[in-house]
Amino acid sequence: MSSSGTQSYDVTAESTAPPAAVWALLLDARSWPSWSGVGSLEVGASQGLSADGRDGVGAIRAFRTGKTVTKERITALDPERRFAYEGVDVPVMVDYQAAVELRETPGGGTRIRWHGTYRVGRGKALFFRWYLGRFMRAMATGLAEHAGGPARRP
Repeated sequence: MSSSGTQSYDVTAESTAPPAAVWALLLDARSWPSWSGVGSLEVGASQGLSADGRDGVGAIRAFRTGKTVTKERITALDPERRFAYEGVDVPVMVDYQAAVELRETPGGGTRIRWHGTYRVGRGKALFFRWYLGRFMRAMATGLAEHAGGPARRP
């Protein structure tokens, strides 16, 4: 793929839920379709999923959105603080790296920062900057709301 350089997104949302509740949803790949923009977890294409919903470093999660299946590997876990992953098989994108950082707010809720970098082929950079910005903002907001009621914009 001839790439157009590294692109990025960086979105935030706030939840009334404590970091532990948000963290539990991030670890449990089976919960993602209920709060995110992904349609389903493809269990047969995933590897290392935990039966108790607490996927660990190295687990590969395959998510379907429409006709597209993406595979992402968990690369780092700092409980209730940082969840990091990388793209293993992400159509159109390469060198995808992302992290979700959680910070407790003064009121006991959670500030969610979801950010990542990636490369796409020439001619796709503007579209992906727009598309991923919207998609990932919806992911962060969906996580915030599902964990503990309506999300607030920080």
